Amino acid sequence: MRKHFNGLYGLVRDHLGCTPESGHVFIFTNARRNRLKLVVYDGSGLWVCAKKLDKGCFWWPDADSTVKKIVLSHEELTLLLGGIDLKQARPRRWHRIMHDAESDELRNTA
Repeated sequence: MRKHFNGLYGLVRDHLGCTPESGHVFIFTNARRNRLKLVVYDGSGLWVCAKKLDKGCFWWPDADSTVKKIVLSHEELTLLLGGIDLKQARPRRWHRIMHDAESDELRNTA
């Protein structure tokens, strides 16, 4: 987690193939998953926010090694930042549903 503004900007653009100025929040973690960096462009500049846990680690969605990025809903992002393991959580019947094709396309983008 040594990368800062320019390094993270380059990762978003070159490795993920995304536009950093899109307004999306990009999250990076270290191998031990006890540190996170969030990168977002707010229209006037790039924000880089970091969090280091004193103990424990962040839950991280499972993905195979060929997947370059994982898309989370804003609810999943909130739970991840709050330390909730989504494997243990389950949505209620009334939760917001994404269509299957849309969900598959967003979640596993190689």
